[in-house]
Amino acid sequence: MAPTVAVVGGGISGLAACYHLARSPRPPKVLLLEASARLGGWLQSTRTADGAVFEHGPRGIRPGGAVGADTLRMVSELGLEGDVLPVPGDHPASKNRFLYAGRALHKLPSGLGGLLRPVPPFSRALLWSGVRDLLAPAGTEPDETVHAFVHRRFGQEVADIAVDSLCRGVFAGDCRALSVRSCFPTLFEAERHRRSVLLGLALGSGKERGAESQLSRRARAERWSQWSLRGGMESLAEALVAFLRPRGVELHCHAPLRRLRRCPDGRWQLTLADGTVMADHVVSALPAAALAEVLPAEAEPLAQELRCIPAVSVAVVNLQYEGVALPVTGFGHLVPSSEDASLLGIVYDSVAFPQHDGTGAASVRLTVMMGGTWFGQSFGDPAAVAPALLLQRAQAAVREQLGLEPAPTRSIVKVHQACIPQYTLGHWQRTERISCFLAEQRLPLSLIGASYTGVSVNDCIASAKAAVGQLLGQPR
Repeated sequence: MAPTVAVVGGGISGLAACYHLARSPRPPKVLLLEASARLGGWLQSTRTADGAVFEHGPRGIRPGGAVGADTLRMVSELGLEGDVLPVPGDHPASKNRFLYAGRALHKLPSGLGGLLRPVPPFSRALLWSGVRDLLAPAGTEPDETVHAFVHRRFGQEVADIAVDSLCRGVFAGDCRALSVRSCFPTLFEAERHRRSVLLGLALGSGKERGAESQLSRRARAERWSQWSLRGGMESLAEALVAFLRPRGVELHCHAPLRRLRRCPDGRWQLTLADGTVMADHVVSALPAAALAEVLPAEAEPLAQELRCIPAVSVAVVNLQYEGVALPVTGFGHLVPSSEDASLLGIVYDSVAFPQHDGTGAASVRLTVMMGGTWFGQSFGDPAAVAPALLLQRAQAAVREQLGLEPAPTRSIVKVHQACIPQYTLGHWQRTERISCFLAEQRLPLSLIGASYTGVSVNDCIASAKAAVGQLLGQPR
């Protein structure tokens, strides 16, 4: 009889784990347990009657590296190739990114000219930051905050303005608390191996690209900066569900896990709201803190580590305007914490993906991101904040920063509670201790998802693939 694998958590990580389990040569029996009413987790898209698409979670995926290539291969295998919306390298959304600082929008420097002369909001040419990196000695600490690392290698302004904003855009987090080793491993490794970050990035790590699909070869040839899908990112989750159902994977929504218990025969008993199920192996795609709450008492050392991986809440406000034009064209702009801690940035969705504007009157779609590490001090409790307050704050930001005066014709407000894990200083040691505990106790438990080795969609899918490979004894 085939063993039973229970996958807990039906976001992109859990769905990807089911996908790789179902495609294995001798697939086990697979159960997917999801607490909420829907599958897909943070991949959430609203489609309107006139064909507009609004993303409430991730809005584009990067194609680069082995993990990017793996995701594109999955997209091809799911039959979504014809639905891919690429943003090629010569597109304004690839070339133009902005910072809002000193109450003005500034285009981030690109090309040699931008490096040779001072470009606001920076007071001196960024070339000097590059020279500093080439001359600075290599660090000796096993980990460092992102801010300390960048300050040491590139100077105060790059750390305070550019990298502060970048960490807010990617992690909704504070670069003074986040770990460079865990959040930006490429930069950390570049310094380790080449003594200089720029040299390390230029020379590469020598890592293989992995087997490329036709789609990822095209992405490389056209220098895509990102891609989406015609029906929005949620259609990736929907395609995975459509792939899994006919292959006998049992998908259960409204099935929150209450308790995990190890039976004398070594199997797991999973207690749900309405009964129990048995499994030989559990793949947890739950956030770390949620998994900590259901573990048995003998796994308390593991639970303690998991509770130390925090996550922040983000307010996402989608706005659609008619009869207006953006003052600049590009991907969007980020806001350093020194300018406005509550507002992380604004994405100009219509620029990257005009296909999602719909068939109505010409419009501009924007997404305003707020909160993150600063949610509590800016808006109070994420569970209790009034959507009207967030909408008002988002509209004010669009008015002040982009000069769009009229009221939006459409708005959607979402608060994603504890949606982005924060890899704080020493996160790498925590994940090592977690791995050691699982190995020493020989627990038939795999941990995947955004809490451990990367918060992007690509990272989540890669963590699922790696865990399934290990579980089935396949080479990675």
